[in-house]
Amino acid sequence: MAKKNQSIVVGWDEWVSLPELGLYAIKAKIDTGAQTSSLHAINIEAYEKGGVQRVRYLVHPLPERPDVEIQCDSQVVDVRNIISSNGESEERYIVRTPFRIDGQEWPVELSLTNREDMQYRMLVGRSTMSGRIVVDPDQSMLCGELSPALYDEIIKEHTGDQRLKMAILSREPENYSTQRLVDAAVSRGHSVDVINTTRCYMNITSDKPDIHYQGVSLPAYDAIIPRVGASITFYGMAIVRQFEMMGTYSLNNAEAIGQSRDKLFAHQLLAREGIGMPVTGFAHSPSDIRDMLKSVGKAPLVLKLLEGTQGRGVVLAETQKAAESVIQAFRGLKANILVQEFIAESKGADVRCVVIGNKVVAAMKRQAEEGEFRSNLHQGGTASKVKISPAERAAAVRAAKALGLRFAGVDLLRSNDGPKVLEVNSSPGLEGVENVTGLNIASQVIEYIEQGVKRRKAAAPRRKAAKKA
Repeated sequence: MAKKNQSIVVGWDEWVSLPELGLYAIKAKIDTGAQTSSLHAINIEAYEKGGVQRVRYLVHPLPERPDVEIQCDSQVVDVRNIISSNGESEERYIVRTPFRIDGQEWPVELSLTNREDMQYRMLVGRSTMSGRIVVDPDQSMLCGELSPALYDEIIKEHTGDQRLKMAILSREPENYSTQRLVDAAVSRGHSVDVINTTRCYMNITSDKPDIHYQGVSLPAYDAIIPRVGASITFYGMAIVRQFEMMGTYSLNNAEAIGQSRDKLFAHQLLAREGIGMPVTGFAHSPSDIRDMLKSVGKAPLVLKLLEGTQGRGVVLAETQKAAESVIQAFRGLKANILVQEFIAESKGADVRCVVIGNKVVAAMKRQAEEGEFRSNLHQGGTASKVKISPAERAAAVRAAKALGLRFAGVDLLRSNDGPKVLEVNSSPGLEGVENVTGLNIASQVIEYIEQGVKRRKAAAPRRKAAKKA
């Protein structure tokens, strides 16, 4: 082993490490003709966090082991035009990370580029040598070999042999919830891609179901996390169903997402299970509106567009006449509206419960701002930590289960008659509840997915046996 700060004599190729990136053994070509060192990277995705530009990328460090995938995340220090050995110019992200060889370590800059077709997944240029390396071009592997088995040990240590390939369906890769789920998955040793749902397309008639994305067929994923926006519910459900047909585990399946997005159907399912809700009415014909309003109760009344989200499309009608006018106006626009009793004793507050599986893992109280009855944070509401009652806990779990959701945000109102379920969200945001409670909800989501995939794999032999029988 070389002494600290002593020049290292290397051959034209060597085993090196980038420990901060989790690349503990990577065979590199030592190239004195190149100025900048480069690292093989695919699925490169830039994003911003805390005002700092960062980049996520996937590395296959061993050409002979395509199963070994390391998800990396680095701060971007520069973006440069790099001219490759064949004379092509490419704009690349530059990252800085510790570089280790023969017992010595120092920080280096690396450009990220796809070296999939190259024999060496890393090229060490003059900037990395930094007066510390002397090259003997006639020799090879003078610094010894690093065992590729290091990756097997690390993967086992982090995931218990459950390293998964995941995808998050989201049109907002820089969204807080999306980033937190990515960070949580990577920290638990999984690889994860963020996929724009609307850029996916599929061949329905194919005898082998698959999904194409930006011109290429997507790989097989162990699990997906749908973050399907309300505006693309129909198409998003189709994509989720296609993944399910391919055998991919989905945190929430397409049917459950559809049931939660159809507010009328969701209320019918909740009612069937005997779950407490505000009295709710729905009518189609203008001639039935007045009778329907009477069945709901006295004004004020809450009117909700079936397609509304985040508090948008929700109106408080102070009088029966105002309610009739609003409904008639929206029916003239072919919009469907639910009518609900106004729970005055809730005083503009509701409780958001985050449910994972059969458990409420976090809860927060959302309070509407002065003069507003909608408590949504997107509408100016404030959030605080809250302790929920056993009845509220049970109502939240039952509501998520009634709609078939494994992961849900259940909104409750505190009424004189006990908790009333207001709405169930199939892709709840994490920012508010994590900031208020200090809990790592994203990590709990990933842990639940790990267990779900494990149970599914364990049940696979039994399903095959049943089919044969």
